[in-house]
Amino acid sequence: MTDLPQLAGFERRSASLGAEIVAHFERLISTGELAPGTRLPSERDLASSMNVSRTSLREAMHELEVKNMVARRPGRGTIVTEPTTRANDLYERMSEAERTLRDVAELRETIEPRFAELASRRITDSTLIALETVLEKTKRPLPQDESIEHDIAFHMLIAQASQNRLLVALGTLANEWTSSTRALSHADSRSRRLSHDGHHRIYLCLRDHDPEAARQAMLQHLSEVAEMTRSHHPSF
Repeated sequence: MTDLPQLAGFERRSASLGAEIVAHFERLISTGELAPGTRLPSERDLASSMNVSRTSLREAMHELEVKNMVARRPGRGTIVTEPTTRANDLYERMSEAERTLRDVAELRETIEPRFAELASRRITDSTLIALETVLEKTKRPLPQDESIEHDIAFHMLIAQASQNRLLVALGTLANEWTSSTRALSHADSRSRRLSHDGHHRIYLCLRDHDPEAARQAMLQHLSEVAEMTRSHHPSF
C-alpha cells in the first residue's frame, strides 16, 4: 500500500466528482508518483482517506480499469498496472546507432499526431482535467527537470486517452528514448515557454474534439520541439 496525496484542495471544475478522482489518479500514475505494481488501499479506506463516497470512488476505479491504468485482482486488491514489457524488450534489442535523436524525432512524428487524433475522439472529462492541471503547473517558470517531468506527463495522458494499448506501449518506449531530446528542448526558459504554448494549443483541440486540428497542433508542436533541439544541438 502507499500513502496517497489527498483529493482535498482540488478546484472543482466539473459536475462529476468521479471525473475529478480519475484525473487525480491519472496525474499520479503519469508522473510516477504511483509506481507500477503499487497496491492501493481498500475501497473503504481509500474513500475515507480521500473524503469521497464509495460510489464515486468505485465509478472512478472502473474508468481507470477500462483505461488499463489499474487492475483489480481478486484477493490482491487494486494494482497500478505495469508498463508493457514488450516495449522494454524492443528497446534493449536496438543498437546504439539506432537510438539517435533523429530516429526518435521521426518516431514521435509518426505516432503522436495519431495519439492526438484518437484522443480527440475518445478523451474523457477526467483526462481533460488532468491535462488542465499539467498546463497550470507549466504556465509558471519551472526548473528544467520539473518542466521535462510535466512534458512527459502531458504526452502520456494523451497517449492513454487514445485507448489503444499497443500505441501506448510505443509511447512509453518513445519517452524512454527522448530524455536527451527533452533535455535540449527544455534547456532554457524560452524553450519551456514554447513547449507550454504548444501543449495549450493541443489541449484546446482535444477539448473541442476536433481530430484534424488536434493532429495538426501536435505536428506543429513536434516541429517546434525539433527546431528548439537543433538550436541547442546543431548536429541534430
